[in-house]
Amino acid sequence: MERELVKIFDTTLRDGEQSPGATMNVEEKLMVARQLEKLNVDVIEAGFAASSEGDFESVRRIAELVTTPVVLSLSRTKEGDVVRAIQAVERAKKPGLHIFIATSDIHLKHKLMMSRQEALDAAVWAVSYAKKYLDYIEFSAEMPRALIPSIWCRSSARPSRPER
Repeated sequence: MERELVKIFDTTLRDGEQSPGATMNVEEKLMVARQLEKLNVDVIEAGFAASSEGDFESVRRIAELVTTPVVLSLSRTKEGDVVRAIQAVERAKKPGLHIFIATSDIHLKHKLMMSRQEALDAAVWAVSYAKKYLDYIEFSAEMPRALIPSIWCRSSARPSRPER
């Protein structure tokens, strides 16, 4: 019988920041990161490096601090975001990215202003680009129930350029 493995993926340092009144400074985030490592968390999503200089610095310092967990930065599929996220985690012992893109019709039309195929191309480009620099990549489709599964499962073509 194959051994089953459960990995703990913690988003406290990124998602927790979205709760009103729950913001932390860099030193507080470092303290939480140390505690997550002591708890044997497997993956820490340290922040969204492209969102601000403060978040970039927090992700970078967490990446330098912890040694056991994978340290991720959240990233949209935009080229600048992916590059910034890679820079933030590059000094981690176990660096990685969590790349996401919105996929609902309303988000595609009004927020991203792209077709479903263009979103797929942006996602494939971002993951392919990140894989050139990092071994650990997670991908999420925001609002996945809105997906047409065949379009996300069939692409083997490389997109010609990233989302801008």
